[in-house]
Amino acid sequence: MNKTKKALVKRFKITKNGKILRRVTGQNHYRSKKTGEQKRKGRKWITLSVKEAGRIKKFLTK
Repeated sequence: MNKTKKALVKRFKITKNGKILRRVTGQNHYRSKKTGEQKRKGRKWITLSVKEAGRIKKFLTK
């Protein structure tokens, strides 16, 4: 039995249908120089590609 990678649990969400979501990058600091549109888009969650999702799912599930 493998342990769940806790660092990844904090960064990704799994939806009911099994998709894996991540946050938009570049939203932690230096936001004053970004446009309002960029800031609004940064609030959303993005689905990972199938290839990336397969790798991440291995570490998120026990």
